[in-house]
Amino acid sequence: MRIAVAGLWHLGTVTAACLAAIGHEITAFDEDPSVISALQQGNLPVEEPGLRELIETQVRSGQLRFTSNNGSVSGKDVVWIAFDTPVDENDIADVESVFQRAAVLLPIMSQTAIMLVSSQMPAGSVARLEQYYSDLSLTNHIRFACAPENLRLGRAIETFMQPDRVVVGIRSTEDKRLLLPIWEPLSRPIEWMSIESAEMTKHAINAFLATSVAFINELSRICEQVGADAAEVERGLKSDLRIGKGAYLHPGAAFAGGTLARDVMFLRKIAVQNSIDPALFDGVKTSNDIHQNWFQTRFMQCLGDPLGRTVTVLGLTYKPGTSTLRRSSALEACVWLLRKGARVMAYDPAVTGGKPEIPESVQLAETAERALNGADSLLVGTSWPEFLRLSPDAVTARMKSPIVFDPSGHLEATLGKDQRIRYYSVGRAR
Repeated sequence: MRIAVAGLWHLGTVTAACLAAIGHEITAFDEDPSVISALQQGNLPVEEPGLRELIETQVRSGQLRFTSNNGSVSGKDVVWIAFDTPVDENDIADVESVFQRAAVLLPIMSQTAIMLVSSQMPAGSVARLEQYYSDLSLTNHIRFACAPENLRLGRAIETFMQPDRVVVGIRSTEDKRLLLPIWEPLSRPIEWMSIESAEMTKHAINAFLATSVAFINELSRICEQVGADAAEVERGLKSDLRIGKGAYLHPGAAFAGGTLARDVMFLRKIAVQNSIDPALFDGVKTSNDIHQNWFQTRFMQCLGDPLGRTVTVLGLTYKPGTSTLRRSSALEACVWLLRKGARVMAYDPAVTGGKPEIPESVQLAETAERALNGADSLLVGTSWPEFLRLSPDAVTARMKSPIVFDPSGHLEATLGKDQRIRYYSVGRAR
């Protein structure tokens, strides 16, 4: 199929490259020429394992090309809306900017093309685009559909090419016939439903995951006070067949980055607009906001005032396997430490100097080991696999005082059982 992918941040670049690999003819569009120039030079907006190589392969094959000319959407069977939906520090999404970027493409699209929306927007947004298109009184006959974004940072290619299933919202059986060839080569189940149901499914999945994270973390804070081990409680929970081993129940950091919070806030706003009390979603947001301060609270309990102390932060990115720093809880911890008068050393394998998101006062080290030199304490900010190579001997030799705060328990097996190290993770009393 001839497909134009519009919007080239993480969602758009992964979608364009994977669709090209499946065998479709892909035009990847972004109205910002600097974005296109960077991609043509091999610079990704967000690092993603395997993505650079996949893009290079598909560009060489002729299946994928990049352009900043919005006229490129003309003549395509599908215009896939993959614009990033920015989220501010209060988890409020800038939906209007996405809507306007999609709307300007409608007059350019071909007579019988389909606008397929994957950008994260609240339920009702596709219907709003349909109404906007109808008000334009154009002569073309554009169809609309919704395929909610289903990527995971650090595993995006895998989740696109080998999804559990694909959710697609449509208006008619004809839409199903026209869209089926997109995913048919993947040989995965497709859940066809109404557009509104597809939009709500995305909200529901992320809100359910957010609820699970808030639940286990709030439970873990109670475990810390009564001497229970939240990891053992997690094992007990997952042994119940009604819950299961795959449940999103692992004690650790609060959810961040905006992805889960964005859908919780979408549902909350929709509920309020319809005179429904969003008590559960309010509670999830409140509980998660409290848990955001787990490190700060633990630090003060164990060490008191950070003033004059040297703290090492290992991992700054939002998640391992990606380079994005947007809404990183590790960076928020750095800012708090600096405001309290601490000296902050940091290391992240995906981060070099010159990133505007990183405060200038944060001193970046070349290796994890060097970042530990003379530190009073260590915060594991991102669970990068390479940190597992840190030995207890190296930690105790390099740090002034071997105190480790590891919210997700990433280094429990390597550092958590060494009696020379004071080790703290979410849900453990020690």
